[in-house]
Amino acid sequence: MTIEIKVISEPEITCANCQACCCRLEVMLITDTGVPKKYIATDDWGGQVMNRLDDGWCAALDRDTLMCSIYEVRPFICREFEMGEYECIDERNANL
Repeated sequence: MTIEIKVISEPEITCANCQACCCRLEVMLITDTGVPKKYIATDDWGGQVMNRLDDGWCAALDRDTLMCSIYEVRPFICREFEMGEYECIDERNANL
C-alpha cells in the first residue's frame, strides 16, 4: 500500500503575480538613488519619503502593470525589500 502525501504550498511570488503590496508602505529616502523630485514628499517630521497618492499607493507605481515606474532609481529601502521573503508575505497577507 502506497500513501501519497500532497504538500500544498504558496505559489511562488513573481513580478507577474506580485500585487505590489509593499507599494502601500511608507518609504523613507535614506540615500540618494536618483528618485525624480515629483515622487518625493516631506513627512510631518521633515524627512523625505516617497510620495503617495490619496489612496495610499506609491506615486511611482504604474497602476496598469503594478510595477515600479522608476525601478532603476528606486529607493534603497525598496531595493532591500525582497519579493517573496517574510516581510513580503506578511504584507500580502495583511492586504488580502
